[in-house]
Amino acid sequence: MVDENVADKGRFLVLHDYGMGGSWWWVRARSAREVRETFAWVEVVTDPRTMARFETEELEETDIDASRMPAGLDGLRAERDAQRGQEGFGALADRNILYLRRRWEEDDEPADYLMEVGSDGRRLRQVEVPEGGTALRSGPDAWSFNPPVVDLFDPVLASQEISRSDFEEQWAHARPVDSGK
Repeated sequence: MVDENVADKGRFLVLHDYGMGGSWWWVRARSAREVRETFAWVEVVTDPRTMARFETEELEETDIDASRMPAGLDGLRAERDAQRGQEGFGALADRNILYLRRRWEEDDEPADYLMEVGSDGRRLRQVEVPEGGTALRSGPDAWSFNPPVVDLFDPVLASQEISRSDFEEQWAHARPVDSGK
């Protein structure tokens, strides 16, 4: 599924990391940003060793302007299309570091999660603030895996942003997650 007119496009290695694995494609596009803006929950992989490893793999390749996408990538494009035009769409997409407060109410003990997030949507540091409990801080060494937890084009993120100083204040007062105190 590669467009014949690719002179103005480069070839990008694209990953949808869903935590315990991932889906990979080669996508011809004008820029890495165009890839991220067109497909939800993907990252453009630029590590030369990873790219070299996938050069010999039989990955599906497509053009960003193709009318039909490979399985998996089609749903990620549909999700992004549904977000486009909503207030806040892409407002945080070009940030290198982002600070968010997200509410988690799916457990018996609801909590706020304050996260420092990198440009790839992965957590760098996190503070869990349970209702009526002790705040716990953690980083990548405490997590068994660290898939992207946010898509920086998601319009919902704009309402979850907090300041760096708000995050740092909570981080300074939280107990390390591995502490027995």
